[in-house]
Amino acid sequence: MNYNLNELTSLQEKQSTYKALKRLIRLISAERKNLWLALVTILVNSGLLLLAPLLIGYTIDTYIRTKQFHGVLLFAGILLVMYLMAMFTGYTQTKLMGGVGQRMLYTLRNAIFNKLQELPVSFFNQNKAGDLISRVNNDTDKLNQFFSQSLMQFIGSIVTMIGAGVFLLSINLELGSAALSPAVLIVLFTMLLSPWVKRKNARNLKSVGGLSAEIQESLNNFKVIIAFNRRDYFRKRFDEANKENYKTAIGAGVANNIFVPVYGLLSSVAQLIVLLFGIYLISIGNFSLGLLVSYISYTTNFYNPLRQLAALWTSFQVAMASWDRISQILLLESDLKQTAGDQSITSDALLEFKNVHFSYDDSKEILHNINLRFDKGKTYALIGPTGGGKTTTASLISRLYDATKGTVLLNGKDIRSFSAEERTQKIGFILQEPFLFTGTVKDNILYGNSQYKDVSDQELKKIIEDANLNALLAIFDEGLNTQVTSGSDSISLGQKQLIAFMRAVLRNPELLILDEATANIDTITEQLLGNILNKLSKETTLVIIAHRLNTIENADEIYFVNEGQVQKAGTLNDALDMLLKGKRAS
Repeated sequence: MNYNLNELTSLQEKQSTYKALKRLIRLISAERKNLWLALVTILVNSGLLLLAPLLIGYTIDTYIRTKQFHGVLLFAGILLVMYLMAMFTGYTQTKLMGGVGQRMLYTLRNAIFNKLQELPVSFFNQNKAGDLISRVNNDTDKLNQFFSQSLMQFIGSIVTMIGAGVFLLSINLELGSAALSPAVLIVLFTMLLSPWVKRKNARNLKSVGGLSAEIQESLNNFKVIIAFNRRDYFRKRFDEANKENYKTAIGAGVANNIFVPVYGLLSSVAQLIVLLFGIYLISIGNFSLGLLVSYISYTTNFYNPLRQLAALWTSFQVAMASWDRISQILLLESDLKQTAGDQSITSDALLEFKNVHFSYDDSKEILHNINLRFDKGKTYALIGPTGGGKTTTASLISRLYDATKGTVLLNGKDIRSFSAEERTQKIGFILQEPFLFTGTVKDNILYGNSQYKDVSDQELKKIIEDANLNALLAIFDEGLNTQVTSGSDSISLGQKQLIAFMRAVLRNPELLILDEATANIDTITEQLLGNILNKLSKETTLVIIAHRLNTIENADEIYFVNEGQVQKAGTLNDALDMLLKGKRAS
């Protein structure tokens, strides 16, 4: 399945804003009550502000022109109360939407992270970690800014515009129509340019993700950069990514600011029309000075929100571009879901491959028609030249991937019919480059092992001793409390493999896969691991992937994996001959 987000972006660019908004609203449906309350407060706020110009015009015509200053004071007091109420409702909706924005940010980041945990290994092979981090952090923050700062202001501006437009047309239809005529040009201009603005912002967000990916790759590999003195190479790559980000940021900046001057120009034109036409109507006796003041105020109330909408619309386009990038992840579904599988195929072996084919994509098949059988309690070895398909075979055994064709059977059932919990309890996997989490040795060896999650240190030490792992634990200076960080050199690579080894053995799996698990371990410790493996349950099946033949000399069966084919190697000497021939051929 294609999980490349960059390719998915081009496929989804034609998606309508309406559909994107519907999905976003469904995500924040729990905030419906707060959103309605905020909407009510903004309607009240806009209503109060729209009523004020009418009262001002009435006061001018009724009291100021007739010099009845008691009426002026009365309506000044009414206006003061109205403005205080408008201030209170404005503060209330700002507070409400700030809470909605933060809770939405929390919910959204949780949703993305949970979705990422559901996706298969192939997704992470096809996408850069830096870009994913940018989507989780940067893109969600853009959405939060829009919801907490711009959404109700956006709605308030629209309500104010509609209300002002109604007042303009109801007071005088001819003057109102003339005042609103520039707005038609604004609407057409906005409709034409909005897709272009969204594309510019989407490209900028993509370049931010690319820049983040370059930074992360450089920092993660900094030791190698220093060792090979290739600062120039990574500096050049960063410079290219930074230049791309600069270009897209300039493009997005131009697009985001193009509305403001155009809206400002047309707003000034509208006010000029109202002033000239209004003075003309007053001169022929069809209009009053108070109404003209009210009219100019309503024109301002109509076009000022339009100026705000120029900036808010840009914020909306940025938010929608961010949401498109986020929703690309949320809409993905894992192709490794638990299914009924092929129930017509059974086996009495612990694990069996039946006519298995596999390819990472449609271009090249890695494994061709593989048939394997692993019985309980035996030790099997997979050998072969680099790139021959050993690790791919092991990945299919542990269901990091599904076979393209054919069936993998575990305990006589299609491996796809097991839940993830059942499968990981039955199968242990020690990787060549084990990943550890920041914490202690204890945290790491109990990771994912719910059986011992509540045990004390003393109880865990007894469990480790019963599993014959106490000699490995003794290698660490502070035992279970030794601090571990995922990317630092606080412990050696060999020690990391020992932690991964203990983590796998404590799960007591039915099938244990060792993918070059002793590659970074000294000979004495390797012998110690061999003794521990020999003391495992007689029901445990071992699958060992190794380049060094001394690690597989006690295997019950040896398989030679090369060029997508798997065949029995016979004796250790036969395996050595096949390996040498395979290397010469490659």
